[in-house]
Amino acid sequence: MYELDREALDDVLESVYQDITTVADSLDDAELMRPSRCAGWAVGDVLYHLLLDARRALRTFASPAAGTPDVDYVTYWRHYAPDQGADESAAHARHVRIVAAAYPPGALAWEWRETSAAACRAARACPHQTVTTQGLVLTTTDFIATVATEAAVHYLDLTVSLTDDRVPPPDPAALALVRQVLDGLLGTPMPGGWDDQTYALKGTGRLAVTEQERAAIGELAGRLPLFG
Repeated sequence: MYELDREALDDVLESVYQDITTVADSLDDAELMRPSRCAGWAVGDVLYHLLLDARRALRTFASPAAGTPDVDYVTYWRHYAPDQGADESAAHARHVRIVAAAYPPGALAWEWRETSAAACRAARACPHQTVTTQGLVLTTTDFIATVATEAAVHYLDLTVSLTDDRVPPPDPAALALVRQVLDGLLGTPMPGGWDDQTYALKGTGRLAVTEQERAAIGELAGRLPLFG
């Protein structure tokens, strides 16, 4: 695995969160109802899911852990494999759909903007070496990497139907981080020549792997998606 740089990860998180803010601030009510890459989720649903993650980050940065880390920025995702927690995922999807739909016009984007900015400030200011979240212990650096990874993937979900000039291109450093995570879960660099964005989409099940790609990848194709 790669050695993570705390300051660089702070920058990655801030960059991808700012890109989400730029998009969120431009969306009208009709655009919030457009489909995302997450099956059954609208754009507004993904934005609310991201808001929940930013809130969790704020709690985590204020939750120092006494024990040693039991997961890192790669092994964390083994707890969220696509075939795990189907009932819990369905319940979360229902919650997200109901709550996201209840926000008045402009309120979801406003809360995302304020909360995500606070989470980035908290990331830079967090003095703790290890933190706890969702019953797991990580170094603070590894935790920031998990939040940035999730945001990078969901940015691709959020913007699938938004193709105009309002949408910044995905942050290259964030997509490179997603590649590190996917390669770490796979245990080897992915062959086949995918660029970082394509790998992020296919490695998380957002895009199907073609028969030609399966032939190039070999038996590794059977392990996709690596997380959902």
